[in-house]
Amino acid sequence: MRLLQEYRQKLRVIILLVMPSHTGGAERRGEERTAVTVSVFACLQVDNDRRDLDMNNKDVDAEKMTRFIRMNELRLVTEYNPVTAIGVMESSLQLNLLLITDKMSPKHPNRMRTYRAAAEIFKGKILFILVDSNLKSNERVVSFFKLKKSQLPALAIFHTPDEEHDVLSLDEVSVQRVQDFCNRFLQRMQKEDDEPEEKARNEEL
Repeated sequence: MRLLQEYRQKLRVIILLVMPSHTGGAERRGEERTAVTVSVFACLQVDNDRRDLDMNNKDVDAEKMTRFIRMNELRLVTEYNPVTAIGVMESSLQLNLLLITDKMSPKHPNRMRTYRAAAEIFKGKILFILVDSNLKSNERVVSFFKLKKSQLPALAIFHTPDEEHDVLSLDEVSVQRVQDFCNRFLQRMQKEDDEPEEKARNEEL
């Protein structure tokens, strides 16, 4: 339990302890004793999914627990890197919105405050991701969207099932621009979903 308390303090993640149900209290020599055993350590994520770690496994130590959390925690805005990429790819949310920006910019703190505010609007619908354009490991992400450094900061929205995407270069990040960009893409996706049904109805006529 001390290990779990330590992680609560060090890591800003929501955790859940799943404990076995009690079949009843046991009394010995007039004293009631209840044994509680932690069986599962779970990350509750912004996409409402869960990832479980079996705490009964003797191989689980502080290092493995740290890696489990880093791999699986999805925050309101998740910073993309080789570790969190696993949790991002396994998310049940099919729409990802990436803010590709320079974290070293003096404007970065304000951009992040605005981006988080926009993330609240689409919580549970779109996974908001931060991509630091300065990291070499993120160069492939930037090149996938065919962006140059001069075009950053930029928003990139990505539909994981078919890899359909759209990109918007920004002068500055605002809640309204993020909201409009996401809504346009959502409307386009809806229209594409409706077209086959409409075509089928017309053919029946």
